[in-house]
Amino acid sequence: MSGKHMTRMSLDEMRKTESRTDWDRVTSAPDHEGEQEIDVDWNSAELVAPTAKKLISLRIDEDIVEFFRSHGKGYQTRMNAVLRAYKDAVEKKG
Repeated sequence: MSGKHMTRMSLDEMRKTESRTDWDRVTSAPDHEGEQEIDVDWNSAELVAPTAKKLISLRIDEDIVEFFRSHGKGYQTRMNAVLRAYKDAVEKKG
């Protein structure tokens, strides 16, 4: 993303901006099912706080690093998510 159409705003400024969403078009779309479209039980929602990260030196194949980098900012977070999914899968098999 080039960022030439991006503007920095504070949270208060964002809350004061008027929505540019064409809600008539959205609600008339054939796949719109109204408020019940996404069923979320907020009573069971859990806040997941970020955990502390440990800085290490790790040797990773160049093509692996380039693959994750090619998907943009946050590649280290995505790599961590893949490692966590692997860890969870191994622990589940147990």
